[in-house]
Amino acid sequence: MSFFDKLKNGLKKTKDALLKPVNDLFSSYDKVDEDFYEELCDLLIMADVGVETSDYLVDELRERLKEKKIKEANLAREEFRAILTESVGVSGELELKNGLNILLIIGVNGVGKTTSIGKITHCLSEQGKKVMLAAADTFRAAAAEQLTIWADRNNVPIIKQNEGADPAAVVFDAIAAAKKANSDVLIVDTAGRLHNKKNLIDELAKINRVIDREAPDSTRETLLVLDASTGQNALIQAKEFGKAANITGLVLTKLDGTAKGGIILAIKRELGIPVEFIGVGEGIDDLRPFNPSEFINAFFEDEKE
Repeated sequence: MSFFDKLKNGLKKTKDALLKPVNDLFSSYDKVDEDFYEELCDLLIMADVGVETSDYLVDELRERLKEKKIKEANLAREEFRAILTESVGVSGELELKNGLNILLIIGVNGVGKTTSIGKITHCLSEQGKKVMLAAADTFRAAAAEQLTIWADRNNVPIIKQNEGADPAAVVFDAIAAAKKANSDVLIVDTAGRLHNKKNLIDELAKINRVIDREAPDSTRETLLVLDASTGQNALIQAKEFGKAANITGLVLTKLDGTAKGGIILAIKRELGIPVEFIGVGEGIDDLRPFNPSEFINAFFEDEKE
């Protein structure tokens, strides 16, 4: 099965929760009026798009229909599809440059952070990139062991120390090893201590100082892993992490099996941070770079007008 097919299947619950009711709404009205706009906003909120983003989408539709003098619901549907497409945004696909690329991976426990690292490693290895892992989550018991399983599975080296070690020291060792091995990508797992934001800020600042000193010419990204199935809680997490770190991209896991995929619209609208990877299954191939047009095509595929 292709990733596009997995994406289509993975988005089924979100389509049922969001697209089908919206389509039914457009079909039940001949002309667009205020009752229609109110119902559309309610449907979007119930599909976990969020109040702020739902209001924006409805207001944008209202303005476009007014500007184009469109009153028919069937024509309004096409405008709304265009608005959704724009809201997902342009591709946030990871851009690797020549030399060492360092990916700092952050996120609370339970969102699939370690698994995402393993799958991103697989994805980059398939592209011919030389990848190394750094187990800088020394706070959580067994974090390094779990990451080692993924390193072995992908046949890539991993740098780690004992539990409780200084994460910045792990990164120091890992940069030295990555340079020696001429690695293309160093992926750093970090502790997800959102409940103690000061520790998180201090830890990330120290890691970044080590990178500044030891690999000043490296390309650096900080990717936040979010669990799509938590809906609006994922957005809250992203905002909190944003206060502690300069997030450059998002990894959205567990889009399959959730009706809350509408969160991807809210994330783009409210955070302005690109989604770089999405996960639609448990297999090692089921996390891939995010392609917005593919996402929208999968979302509207088989739509019955």
